[in-house]
Amino acid sequence: MCLMRIFNLKFCRRYCATMEAKLKKELGTSMLKPTGHSGGGCISDGQSYDTDNGRMFVKINHKSEAKKMFDGEMASLEALIRTQTVKVPEPVKVIQLDTGGCVFVLKHVDMKGLSKYSKQLGEQLADLHLHNKRLLEKINKEQQTVGKEAGQSEVTPVEKFGFAVTTCCGYLPLENEWQNDWVTFYTQNRLQHQLNMVEQSYGDREARELWSKLQLKIPQFFVDVEVVPALLHGDLWGGNVAECADGPVIFDPASFYGHSEFELSISGMFGGFNDFFYSAYHEKIPKAPGFEKRNQLYQLFHYLNHWNHFGGGYRGSSIRIMKDLLK
Repeated sequence: MCLMRIFNLKFCRRYCATMEAKLKKELGTSMLKPTGHSGGGCISDGQSYDTDNGRMFVKINHKSEAKKMFDGEMASLEALIRTQTVKVPEPVKVIQLDTGGCVFVLKHVDMKGLSKYSKQLGEQLADLHLHNKRLLEKINKEQQTVGKEAGQSEVTPVEKFGFAVTTCCGYLPLENEWQNDWVTFYTQNRLQHQLNMVEQSYGDREARELWSKLQLKIPQFFVDVEVVPALLHGDLWGGNVAECADGPVIFDPASFYGHSEFELSISGMFGGFNDFFYSAYHEKIPKAPGFEKRNQLYQLFHYLNHWNHFGGGYRGSSIRIMKDLLK
């Protein structure tokens, strides 16, 4: 047992030395000093370093699909930054390791649990969700103005649902192919995709039978509801929000253009958001009729995603929601 511990310790040291040498080369820094700030969750580990270019946070993942996951996260952060609505960590570089796996380098942000900036986060999240709609309205207005040529706006709005690259909610890749219609996107690219994985892993007959009925009913939840594509964080649970000295910050996104209501579904599943957050958000984006039922429909995705990540402990919640939606 002692020999095994010694072997593991030596391997870890060699691995860390190899990784840090790669980081120095890729980041063009002579200094790479661990700060003692570490973090991470059930998907990736993290460590902060002081470098010649300032303090960096390095996320590490050893899975074979880590590069796809980090590339999607980097594209998500870049898209969120372009809206200038809510603070996110600034991405620096995705680096594939020679020893396998991948690291994602971001500029370090000093963060603590969300508390005094809950209201501000609600306001900023609503602004994020309204950003693309406002761009569409601006373009439409410009095109109707006499003498104004189309396409003179600096930012191009998005008129479809999806995302330009693959993103991952957890470590499982999402189907982000563009669709013209939100109901089609959510039914096929989100729920059907998750249920295909459930079928492949578990062959669950009850889930299969419930889904065959539910997918026919989904359009009913969107009668008289206008859905304009909104850029979403995509995985906004309490563990992915925090605050720094000057306001709230969100991180670990799985972005895509979708229905703004989707964003709020996982926030209610695991806590971390108070009434100030929701009140500020709905002040700018009021609840549309049928919100509660659609919220259940959106929570179904997250329960199915957790079932596919962590096993049958989430089966009961997935089945219950499908039954509730069929009532």
